[in-house]
Amino acid sequence: MIKFLKENVYASYVLTLVRLYLGYEWIQAGWHKLTGAEPFNAQGFLMGAVKKATGDHPVVQSWWANFLDAFAIPNVGLFNFLVPYGEFLVGLGLILGALTTAAAFFGILMNYAFMFSGSTSTNVQMSLLTIFILVAGFNAGKIGLDRWIIPYIKKAVKKDATLEA
Repeated sequence: MIKFLKENVYASYVLTLVRLYLGYEWIQAGWHKLTGAEPFNAQGFLMGAVKKATGDHPVVQSWWANFLDAFAIPNVGLFNFLVPYGEFLVGLGLILGALTTAAAFFGILMNYAFMFSGSTSTNVQMSLLTIFILVAGFNAGKIGLDRWIIPYIKKAVKKDATLEA
């Protein structure tokens, strides 16, 4: 299965469809936050997640709630910037097939942060689909800008390594 995802031309077509779907979902979420009537503010979400760490059946793990309480909430301004721009850029990268693996990685990282905070929504489904993109690597972005970007990066890195030797 892994070889199929990484090398098969038909897999690259299916992965392109998956990539476009995920990219659309991410870009929509980010765009909505960037252009909404009111500025995006993650403070309510973060404080709600901390509250979900209490009770008989907590939805949020205590270690995550401690992280949110000690770091995320005091730095909510950083998260107010990172979340909408991160969602938008992940979506753009997936739609264009540009730095696809990096976009997928940061997308799944955000999805896990949302799930750790007690949100399920489409995060589980999006995480599962993103795993296929991560496993496929370059093949997931082959029908996209990665066809040109990745060889350019590899050539530049190889040239740099040769200069250092």
